[in-house]
Formats: sequence, structure tokens, C-alpha cells
Amino acid sequence: MTALPRRDFLQTSGLAPLAALAPLGAARTASAAPNDKVVVAIIGLGGQGRGHVKSYASLPNVEVAYLCDVDDKRRAEAGEIVPSAKQVADLRTVLDDKAVDAVSIATPDHWHTPAALLALQAGKHVYVEKPCSHNVREGRWLVEAARSTGKLVQHGTQSRSAPFLKAAIQLLRDGVIGPVVVARAWNVQFRPPIGKSQPGTPPAGFDYDTWVGPAPFVPFQPNRHHYTWHWWYDFGTGDAGNDGVHEIDIARWGLGVETHPSRIAAVGGKYIHDDDQQHPDTLTAAFEYPADGQPGKPRQLIFEMRLWSRYYPNNIDNGNEFLGTNGRMLLTKRGKCEVFNVKGERQNVSLPEDKSVGITPHQLNFVEAIRGNATLAADALTGHLSSTLPHLGNLACRLGRSFNFDPEREQIAGDDEANILLGRTYRTEHWGTPRLAQAR
Repeated sequence: MTALPRRDFLQTSGLAPLAALAPLGAARTASAAPNDKVVVAIIGLGGQGRGHVKSYASLPNVEVAYLCDVDDKRRAEAGEIVPSAKQVADLRTVLDDKAVDAVSIATPDHWHTPAALLALQAGKHVYVEKPCSHNVREGRWLVEAARSTGKLVQHGTQSRSAPFLKAAIQLLRDGVIGPVVVARAWNVQFRPPIGKSQPGTPPAGFDYDTWVGPAPFVPFQPNRHHYTWHWWYDFGTGDAGNDGVHEIDIARWGLGVETHPSRIAAVGGKYIHDDDQQHPDTLTAAFEYPADGQPGKPRQLIFEMRLWSRYYPNNIDNGNEFLGTNGRMLLTKRGKCEVFNVKGERQNVSLPEDKSVGITPHQLNFVEAIRGNATLAADALTGHLSSTLPHLGNLACRLGRSFNFDPEREQIAGDDEANILLGRTYRTEHWGTPRLAQAR
């Protein structure tokens, strides 16, 4: 069962007039009055999910009411952080509770959009971890669902709420290196191989059927389980969508592009790891943004990923470099920002002393937006535009060819095979399968 193209989505759901709506992050969508208590449920309680629990529990006038996971052990561990929260295995229990204002989703990637769509349909605001989607089609569905329901969706690219990074991006906007023409992002780190395995029996206390959810069902396999799901096509988006999307988002932010790229090229594959993982351990992708008919105005974003070394560019494992007509900027969420003029001379710039980047300020922004006191730092459209880049880069690498992409129609020109992979196959009749895919 394949996903609907954007135009079919708009026709099916009656959302064609939505282009005239206000920006997705506008406070008009908030439902709680200022200083009201916000009741939150956390869906997915792995390492990042437990981080969500701790973060929300630290925020003033926020109640963590539910802890939801298909793994009994993970629910119990999270329950030690917030003993008062109800522990449930089925997210539908959470969605049926009208007292819940918002859900925070930290599940595997293949559940991100399906869970978010269910939550929006149930009248909940949504914080969804990166990438917001498993594929390009799902990202579009999420954007349109946020608009149609009027609920807030915050994407988990927390750099958008970091004062240090916001100030650095503002320097670029102010022309500190002239017009930015090229943005470079990299994700370089060592991730061990996941080995080779065979189907087996799921661990006790782990609801594997619900874990698979709307994805095509495959037998349980030990190296396709907690965290290692990242490296499988049906469940994850590789490290480009896992860790790389943070740097990709910063690169797109600094480049100042608010659309999709029009040309994509990528090379890579499994250069080092001899194991079962399907996504590449080495990837270089280039994205060209259209010039809109203006001579000299195209822009380029380059992403590099190596998961087998610690040979860091500029001594930074994950970072960004911006090239402008009058200089360059080196920037990382690790707290470094260096600016050089066109002659390569270091320039003094003023930046906040607080160089931290964390989920708590980002989730505080989300909660304050619900209360009507703030505008979202990373709404659904922001998440979709950034998450689409690792999807397209992975796709070009997987197909072994470059392609042209229509930013408006979200289609690949003259390539039926590639267009199919902009969406995915869903599990027939599963309750988590998006309604639009079921209609297909």
C-alpha cells in the first residue's frame, strides 16, 4: 500500500485552500490560557524518551500524566523518574484521555508521523522527535494535518531554541560573511557494526507486534530492535536522519532557504561495516536550491557522513561551515563559532555566553506556545523541510543516481521508481496506518 502524493492528499482531505493560512507556529493555534497547567504524555521511553520525561518534569506547571512504551522494562525505568504518571503500553489510551493537552513522541522513526497524526486527530498538540517523518510523503501529511487541526507541532531539532545558535544565524542574516552561497554540514563519528543475526523470539515484556505498528511486518530479529532499528529501511532513516538531521537543519537555517532543493546528488554506501544494516555508513550528498530566475542566486547545501572514523573536520565531530561572498563561518552546536573575512582573517563577533543546546529550552518553547506566550521555534513545516533532506540524500544514494525534484509538487521528475520511494508501504488494516494510506 503506497502513500498518496501531495496533490491527492489535498484533494482527499479538502485542504487545498490551506496555503492562505497563517504560519504554522503562530500563537493563534494555542488552546491553553497563559500560565495554565499543561498535561503531557511521553510516547516512547528509550534514551531520548527518558530525556523527555526528565525535561518536562523540570518545567513549571507541567504535569507528566502518562508514560507510554511497548517495553515493560522501559516503562518501569521511566516510572522511577515520575512515579505519579500512569504507565500504559497502548498510545490509544493516552489519546482517549481528554485531560492530555500534548504528546511528546520519541518512538522509532516509522512511528513518528503515524503517532503524530493520531494525536492531532485526537485534539492534542505534538512534540515529535527528529526526523518528523519516515519519508517525504509523511512529512507533507504532518504539515497539512497541523494546519487542518489548528494544533501545534514542534519538531525536535532543539538547536532552533538555543540562544548561541540563534545569535550566530542572525549574524549570517545581518551579512557578516556576505550572502551565503554554500552551507556544509557533517556528521562524523564511530558507530559499531550491528552484526549479523537471524529471526528469533521477542524478549518477554516487549509487545513486538505494536512496535512494528504500521510498517510491513517482519519477524523479530535481535539486531533490529532497540536503537539498531535506525539502520533498517522499514524502521529508521540511517544516521543522516538520526544525528545528521541536526546539522542539516542548522545548515538549511543558515543558508536561509525556505523551500525544498531542486537537484539532489549523492554517493555512498557500506564502505566499512560488514553487517546487516541497510543504510550507508558513508554518505556525501549535495542539494541545489533553485535561483527563482535570478542570475547568480542558486545555493548549495552539502552533507557528509562517516560512521567509521573520528577524523573530525576542523576538530568538530558534528558541525557546519557557511561560505559567503565575503568570508566564512564555522559553527557547531558544541559551542564554537568562528568568523573569517574574505582574506581568511579571524573576525571578532559578539555571541551569548550561554552556549548550551538541549531539549529543555525547546520543550519550554513548545509549552509556552501552547499557553499562547510564544511562537514555535521549529514548527511542522520547518521540520518537514529539514527532514526531507536526509530522505532525499538517502534515496539518491540508494538508487545510485541523481535526480531533479519539484519543490512545489514534491515529485521527482521522470523517475517512477524514485517517486514510489518518496512514500512507503504500510501494513494493511493496522490501526496505526495513516487514514490516507488506508484510503489508497
